[in-house]
Amino acid sequence: MTQVRSAPVDGRVRTDVGAPAGAIDAAAVAAALAERGVRIVLGTVVDMAGVTRAKAVPVNRLEAFVHVGMGASPSWNVFCVDFGVAFTPELGVVGDLRLRLDPARLTIVDDGVAWAPAAFHHQDGSPFAGCARSRLEQMVARVRAAGVDPSTGPELEFVLVEPDGSARSGPRWQGYGVRTVLDVAGFLTDVQARFADAGVPIDQLHAEYGADQFEISLAPADALLTADRTVLARILIGRAAARYGLGVSFSPVPFAGGAGNGAHLHLSLADAGGPLLSGSTGSYGMTPTGEAAVAGIVAGLPQVQAVLAGSVLSPLRLTPGNWAGAFACWGLENREAAVRFCAATPGNPHGASVELKCIDGSANPYLAATALLGLALDGIEQELPLPPEVTVDPATLPQPQRERLALAASQTAALDALQSSPLARSILGESIIDATLAVRRYEHATYGDADPQDVAAVYRLAFSC
Repeated sequence: MTQVRSAPVDGRVRTDVGAPAGAIDAAAVAAALAERGVRIVLGTVVDMAGVTRAKAVPVNRLEAFVHVGMGASPSWNVFCVDFGVAFTPELGVVGDLRLRLDPARLTIVDDGVAWAPAAFHHQDGSPFAGCARSRLEQMVARVRAAGVDPSTGPELEFVLVEPDGSARSGPRWQGYGVRTVLDVAGFLTDVQARFADAGVPIDQLHAEYGADQFEISLAPADALLTADRTVLARILIGRAAARYGLGVSFSPVPFAGGAGNGAHLHLSLADAGGPLLSGSTGSYGMTPTGEAAVAGIVAGLPQVQAVLAGSVLSPLRLTPGNWAGAFACWGLENREAAVRFCAATPGNPHGASVELKCIDGSANPYLAATALLGLALDGIEQELPLPPEVTVDPATLPQPQRERLALAASQTAALDALQSSPLARSILGESIIDATLAVRRYEHATYGDADPQDVAAVYRLAFSC
């Protein structure tokens, strides 16, 4: 029997982390949770709109949640940010899937409530091809089969709002200011404590440039764990905000004309010989394999932009001058390049990485990581040459070069590129591509011509947990 330990100040449930569900005694875990006052277990998935959905069961039903699963219509994958459903020929009113919980990730997130990520399965227990979490798990396995070990680390930007989503009123905002941190110090210390209890290590947290905007950076980890932690982090931030009478927005553009929220993702790579982005003779110490991985990311970005920043609001953020990475190029510490290279220096304790800056808060974190890893793997397999580094603000380049590097300026153009990309389909699969296109084209048809202020209001709390 798996030994389950509990600690009063620790939100984590100590199972054999990383063990398959079948190796964990779910009944023993349920008993340990009940001893600590847990009454409800919440299982989440993230749909193609980037919205986190959930089902909950009484704690004594945990074993069924793990091994049998809870019913969910296939249409869950094509729910939209409003009350719309973007049906596809595969995802409609007929059929049923099961949400099966991963007990190795169980964490207490609120009084009486534990959480873990879930994955879609068919009723016979086989994986569902349209499941975002399962697709990332498969991609990590593919990258490792190629002899490469990936790790990722997210940066979570969010804006504090009133509980109803309206803008907060208060003293004039100071970007990166000490007063703006101290004004909400109780909230931030609550967040830090909850993250620590949940075993989610924070590298840094600070006030950002935009009004009422903050950023929390998490330490790098296995790519699947990072995506799970991203969902968990949104839950913990949301719970802390509610305790202080606040709301929180992860929307790409919470208020039209204001700062946008990114969901930047750092990627590090290593093989049996060591890091692939440092310690060798290539650009900034990259190995040939590391250079090929970066080349693959840069080359493939336009084809997966609609997965990384595909909402109807995303083009408002993904513009030059926003440090959002509006150009498919790379450069050392270049914050206007979509791929910012962070070299291995004494100031970078985690080692070299690339930061993908164009991802925003509407992206499904599992699919964003899958796309990033898939592009890197394609570059490695194709042995792509590293393109020239862009050492200046890409917006200042001569017009032909600038236009060649620019990512799509409209949602429609990004969706068209995704639809016509064999590479994107090989990375994400037909079911996920078709569902993503259906959801995002629904958004464009519904909100593409609407006033940006009205659209921002619809999306403001959609990605909050």
